[in-house]
Amino acid sequence: MQKKDYASRSLEKHYEWQGKLEIKARVPVGTKDELSLAYTPGVAQPCLEIQKDVNKSYELTRRWNLALVVTDGSAVLGLGDIGPEAGMPVMEGKCALFKAFGDVDAFPLCLKTKDVDEMARTIYNISGSFAGINLEDIAAPRCFELEAKLKELCDIPIFHDDQHGTAIVTYAGLINALKVVKKELSAVKIVVNGAGAASIAITKLLLSAGAQDISICDSRGLIYAGRSEGMNTAKDEIAKVTNLKKASGKLADALVGADVFIGVSVPDCVNSDMVASMNEDAIIFACANPVPEIFPEEAAKGGAKVIATGRSDFPNQINNVLAFPAVFRGAFDCRAKDINDEMKLAAAEAIAGLIGEDQLGPENIIPEAFDPRIKEAVAAAVTAAARKSGVARI
Repeated sequence: MQKKDYASRSLEKHYEWQGKLEIKARVPVGTKDELSLAYTPGVAQPCLEIQKDVNKSYELTRRWNLALVVTDGSAVLGLGDIGPEAGMPVMEGKCALFKAFGDVDAFPLCLKTKDVDEMARTIYNISGSFAGINLEDIAAPRCFELEAKLKELCDIPIFHDDQHGTAIVTYAGLINALKVVKKELSAVKIVVNGAGAASIAITKLLLSAGAQDISICDSRGLIYAGRSEGMNTAKDEIAKVTNLKKASGKLADALVGADVFIGVSVPDCVNSDMVASMNEDAIIFACANPVPEIFPEEAAKGGAKVIATGRSDFPNQINNVLAFPAVFRGAFDCRAKDINDEMKLAAAEAIAGLIGEDQLGPENIIPEAFDPRIKEAVAAAVTAAARKSGVARI
């Protein structure tokens, strides 16, 4: 199938499917005895057990394996603020990926409000039915505020995939890219383009992993502490720990002498001359989709050694599906109350570790989405990190 056919074929299939999800019973109710066990009068007993100990809800209902996928429709894929109803096909698709890649049951919820307090209260009020919450396609900086409020309110994991899933997979790819070019994370100069949810989360995770020199650019250029134009609370916060020299200038200026470029921004904002100004054996992660910040051929022309994109038709795809289903699987397996940095770092290291030293190369730094080893490896690493960091409950 040609890529130009995807839009029309997908629309045709969505009319045919009329939704990607359905509810199916796991128990029989075909006889009087079966009905009495699954429903009244027998069902009263598990209700009373949960009343005595709410944690029994994880053992006596499907809660233990159920994630809520929530959006307000404000930042859907590359489509922007299209509204909650229009975001539903994406949320259904996300739920399908949770099941296929993590064996996690997921339910879509599209909220008709952008008020952070209202969203937080709504999600909290239904959180007792779920083992974890995945925030999806919510515009920055509102997504940061919502995540923070929910972490205060809820005793289950709150995970914004656009932030943390992207950060995990980016770090996984960077672990192996740095091995290819024989450089250390703590010694490289990293430039991140874009100052939204994904870029800030990537930056925070890389700092947690040991990166020392990261600068972020937005459409106005380098972000630094004290910059007055185009800032918000999220940018102000990240400016305190990045670009410590308070350099100013445009993206082209920032890339001079850099070792790593990570783009989660806009198409065609980098050219081969800009890559040529970077250090030898430069690493380029151009993840804008579907059109990257620079195409691999152009990046290679500028001297880049390792090149990754968000596309499946080039080597080294940075794809969130490598992370979020298995991360939730691992969190659910130990009934974690949070998905913390230790768990995210462990997930990234597990993904990177699936590429053996004998397989590692400029065009092979990260496994493909359909690698059957991912779920088990990442889930096990996440569970172990949860237990070690004290957020596991079983």
